[in-house]
Amino acid sequence: MISEIAKVLSLKNEPIAILGTNEKLPNTVQFKEGKMGCVIDMFIAAVRGRTAVFSRRTCGCPGGGTGLGFGNQYKNLPGGEEAFCYFLSVGAKKWKRGKWVARLIKPFISHELYLTFINGERYIKSPDLVKRFLGCLPMTNVPYEYIVFKPFSQVHLAEELIKTVIFLVDYDQLSAMVCLANYDRDCNDNVIIPWAAGCQSIGIYPLYESTREKPKAVIGLVDIYSRVKLKRKLKNDVLSFAVPYKMFQEMEANVAGSFLEGSTWKELISLKTGVA
Repeated sequence: MISEIAKVLSLKNEPIAILGTNEKLPNTVQFKEGKMGCVIDMFIAAVRGRTAVFSRRTCGCPGGGTGLGFGNQYKNLPGGEEAFCYFLSVGAKKWKRGKWVARLIKPFISHELYLTFINGERYIKSPDLVKRFLGCLPMTNVPYEYIVFKPFSQVHLAEELIKTVIFLVDYDQLSAMVCLANYDRDCNDNVIIPWAAGCQSIGIYPLYESTREKPKAVIGLVDIYSRVKLKRKLKNDVLSFAVPYKMFQEMEANVAGSFLEGSTWKELISLKTGVA
């Protein structure tokens, strides 16, 4: 199956479908149970043509499990949610229980991550504000055993349940996606950019939007950690544009007859490529 949007935008990378299933798929990549890993690494593997699978026991880390929709996994950290509140902000060195929790987790994480836990990621100013951040997340506990990242062309529509379609877009393509997302709506705020971890921006945020009568698309991979991974592995400047499947169908149907067939878009493409 080919996406009309991907075709008309000449995307460098194939869209990725996020699926929910209770059946383990063959020929997939998956984190080993109990091993640390980042969901974004698996997302990049899917961009490169692999199918990646996650379960509640193989989600890479508590943040990844939360971002994928396996409930509030931060509660399962040593030190619970409070540990994460210090990790994302000022670091365990400023927490009275920090040294104790640091000793517990040190054997299971890299030295780099251990130092980050001690000193804090400092993405949010204080632990109290991180707690508020967690309260704003659309926490979800999906009714599936597995979440799957799969290249869009490999999806079997008659057999597989697509929840979200994710596009990797450059700035011009992002402009087109924002325009197309609003093309057939009676309001002009149909795209959001929440501050969130990369896995949350492609996972629970569009998943939550899929439950709404008029879902919105979600621009993501804006967090610094995800940006580093994209730079290292894909070597280009892209953002994610995650579309709940219902909205994806709407946007696909609106390609024909839209601005994407007009002269202004064609001029932009010619200026970009140097081909008139």
